[in-house]
Amino acid sequence: MKFIIYVAVAIFSFSSFAQETVNVMFYNLLNFPDAAPGGRSEILRNIFTEFKPDLFLVCELQNERGADEILNISLNYNTNNYSRADFVANQSGSNSLQQLLYYRNEKFLLESSEILLTPLRDINKYVLKLNTLDQASDPVLIYIYVAHLKSSQGSSNEDLRLEMVNEFTDDLENLESNSFVLFAGDFNLYSSEEPAYQEILDTSNAIVMVDPINTPGTWHNNENFQDIHTQSTRLGSGPNGGASGGLDDRFDFITISENIITNQNIKYVPESYKALGNNANCFNLNISDETCTGEYSQTLRNQLYSMSDHLPVIMKLETTKEFVLNNQDFSFVEDLNIYNTLVSDNLTLVIQNSSQNKTSIHIFNMLGQKVKTIITNNNTIQIDTSDLESGLYFLMSDELNGIQKFLKI
Repeated sequence: MKFIIYVAVAIFSFSSFAQETVNVMFYNLLNFPDAAPGGRSEILRNIFTEFKPDLFLVCELQNERGADEILNISLNYNTNNYSRADFVANQSGSNSLQQLLYYRNEKFLLESSEILLTPLRDINKYVLKLNTLDQASDPVLIYIYVAHLKSSQGSSNEDLRLEMVNEFTDDLENLESNSFVLFAGDFNLYSSEEPAYQEILDTSNAIVMVDPINTPGTWHNNENFQDIHTQSTRLGSGPNGGASGGLDDRFDFITISENIITNQNIKYVPESYKALGNNANCFNLNISDETCTGEYSQTLRNQLYSMSDHLPVIMKLETTKEFVLNNQDFSFVEDLNIYNTLVSDNLTLVIQNSSQNKTSIHIFNMLGQKVKTIITNNNTIQIDTSDLESGLYFLMSDELNGIQKFLKI
């Protein structure tokens, strides 16, 4: 009876997660980590309290030390929820700045990563799989490209931006036509008429891309677009250099494949695309200006001013798929912790705060049948699951209250 009650609670909880959300953020970090001021990893961690990303895409990363600081100090502070792709030094031209992807590891699995060469900076390509309960039978892959296009005005710079974008659109021909794609970065675009922007959205591309907020026009120094401007966050050069002149450019983008607008497997949440910290009243001002009041607080805008000369771009996606959540997101028991909820041959359990000399652990399948029992006096337990069929299982203990789940693949 105890098991039936807990399984009923678990199934009810699963059904309440019918619409899972994925938070996406792109951020130009401005010569990270060496630019002043010190402690920018902590500043970034504070920015995440406003919007906690499940996918964090960055550019202007200087080195692997900076990559590790973001992972260990900014994202995984007191947790182990995030992973990152391998840091690869730029292979295009002579530029020393890189892009990188971070992801919440209970929602995504990194399938592969590669580099697209361009005349200036690499375009980083990542393939992620949603970490869902049915991933073996119905996998959902997302192709993510992160770029930092050539800066500055002038036809020669526009040509270089276009040449870099062509590498992206050419690569789309290698994907299946129904693939889900994100193309994000600091595009350094001044107008929707620029050839690079037109190429991204060209409907003759192998996969059609769209701009989620669809706001064509001349964005540069145009007050009519002040609500979507992302650069520059300061009038002067600021505490760590970077661009000056106040907020008057839309340089930072997340574009998505057209199918993400309608497909339930991964779908854009309408009106969720924003320039984080932009209250739509800071045209040609510091983002920290006290007159720029609104949804985003003075504290956050001060942190954004210190962090970079760009604002992060954020948006939300949602899926009807069910994620394989870790113990921090789905838990009925504090004393019985699952180290890995997605298992093949081995499951690791950690028992905390137990006063018992021995602990009995039972594994039940979805039919309520007990398939395995382990009796132990250890706090860390390794359970052989190689003999279990694929599917969802529940863990119970005679000595500890509650239930946990894991997925055998």
